[in-house]
Amino acid sequence: MNPIPAPWYRHRWPWLLMIGPVAVLIAGTITIWISFAGADALVVDDYYKQGKAINQDLRRDAAAARLGLTASVRYDAITDSVTGRLNGEAKPKALIVRLLHPTVPDKDVRTVVTLDADGRFSFRLPLLDRARWKVQLEDQQRQWRLHGSWHWPEQQQTDIRPIGESGPAA
Repeated sequence: MNPIPAPWYRHRWPWLLMIGPVAVLIAGTITIWISFAGADALVVDDYYKQGKAINQDLRRDAAAARLGLTASVRYDAITDSVTGRLNGEAKPKALIVRLLHPTVPDKDVRTVVTLDADGRFSFRLPLLDRARWKVQLEDQQRQWRLHGSWHWPEQQQTDIRPIGESGPAA
């Protein structure tokens, strides 16, 4: 008399053969989830309008150069504060400071600070991510603009000069 064979699920070979397709289905599901959850923020909707705005931005950079504006910005992680100084002819009462994260727009910082008589300013800021931040300083009327790069934490301080001024911009 022949023994009764065990049902298919009691054998190891069907399970070993199913591991590959199941792993592919799981990896595909994770890949689809990642692609929808982490949408690319680097592509702008209205690239034509932003391209036309470049000329206006260049005029603001040239205005900063004419005024002889420079700035230095420093971040102190111990006190969670950003301090800086604006040098040059124009000393507005208030300044718009932007710290732009290179890939995650939700981490961008925009604040309006008041300047003292020497052009110094400071504001509190939680710990910055390790990144190559873009720093923009401009007056509230948006007549001029300074901008540069800041490799935090490799650089504790960054010096910003207008584009077009002799020497490399920060």
